[in-house]
Amino acid sequence: MAADAVVSRELKSLQEELSASQREHPSSPADPVSVSAGPAPQTSQPGDTADKQQLHGTVGKFIEAITEFFEEAEKNVSTHPTAHVIGGIVVGILIGRLVGRR
Repeated sequence: MAADAVVSRELKSLQEELSASQREHPSSPADPVSVSAGPAPQTSQPGDTADKQQLHGTVGKFIEAITEFFEEAEKNVSTHPTAHVIGGIVVGILIGRLVGRR
């Protein structure tokens, strides 16, 4: 699917930005979270604060939730493609009418 390619590129871009940020801030952990392998195990590092550990846990859960959402959406669209195309057309018409009422 085209959406999968877009999501993959965006996730790769975010991963590269995270790596660059971690190189700029040496106190950050050196290992970026791998999206394809799932969230990294939570290991505390010597310089980590409780807030930093909580942030890493939250980001890991967020990435996991987004991945699960897109997998479920892909399955749902695959099983009912006609309904989703019709729904997209209806939403597009509604947005067009709302924007056109200026």
